[in-house]
Amino acid sequence: MTQTAVTPPSERAVRKATPGGARAPRRSGRRRIALPYLLLLPALLLELLVHLVPMLMGITMSFKELTQFYIRNWSEAPWSALDNYTVAIDFDAPLGQALLKSFFTTCLFTVLSVGLCWFLGTAAAIFLQENFRGRGFLRTLFLVPYALPVYAAVITWAFMFQRDNGLVNHVLHDQLGIGDSPAFWLIGDNSFWALLVVSVWKGWPFAFLTVMAGLQNIPRDMYEAAALDGAGVWKQIRHITLPSLRSVNQVLVLVLFLWTFNDFNTPFVLFGKAAPEAADLISLHIYQSSFQTWNFGTGSAMSVLLLLFLLVVTGVYLLLTTRGRKTSDV
Repeated sequence: MTQTAVTPPSERAVRKATPGGARAPRRSGRRRIALPYLLLLPALLLELLVHLVPMLMGITMSFKELTQFYIRNWSEAPWSALDNYTVAIDFDAPLGQALLKSFFTTCLFTVLSVGLCWFLGTAAAIFLQENFRGRGFLRTLFLVPYALPVYAAVITWAFMFQRDNGLVNHVLHDQLGIGDSPAFWLIGDNSFWALLVVSVWKGWPFAFLTVMAGLQNIPRDMYEAAALDGAGVWKQIRHITLPSLRSVNQVLVLVLFLWTFNDFNTPFVLFGKAAPEAADLISLHIYQSSFQTWNFGTGSAMSVLLLLFLLVVTGVYLLLTTRGRKTSDV
């Protein structure tokens, strides 16, 4: 006798409930995979409109002889090939020399600002890891510069740096007696240090917030074991805290570098359209070369060169840090 296979009632119910049998899980899996891309689609479209399209337009403008005569219809400006780039990197000419000096000023400013932001943020985050009365208040207080709008904060500093009525000269000269006369902070050589103070003041809370978040992932047992072995505070910071924050610091330094090197709002609000020579950052220098001389082709070429420089530095930094991480893991 031949035996016929009898389908259990539960299986028949499942087949009736899901048309197509085993195809239903596959369809749901495809939907689950496609859902993140659908959710990211609005952000990708905004990224395309806000960043990529203007960047491509700027690259196109860098190959055109775009001056004030073609502002109304810039697409009709004649092509200049690489002439704008040649003018920008001609360091024997005044325009190239000014750009090179602005580049070195920006490099020095970025190194000092990033270093101080990282040091102050890391020190404050480590200090506030311990439990004591008022810790929450200090954490909130330290984040105030990061929460304030950039324009409001920088304008406040601009008033504080006034020579005759500013708070800085009132404290340094009138109260402490430093200097024979009140200093000029918004013009001359002191403008570089005024810009550095404002940049560090508004930038170090981000480093503090990032490092404080990274410290939460370090087990307290490691510090307790090190203390039992006789390690002091400095040895614990050197051998436990800093190595554990290596991955966090790698991202933090890169982000601070890109933000600081490209910073336009701070010098523009602090000094106006024309920054002093000592504080002539490359972002404001490109703005002046474009919107004050109406030579948008040369300004666009400078912007493209700046973009290429930042891409190269970022690539080399990521390559070195990734290789160093792999070596330490081995």
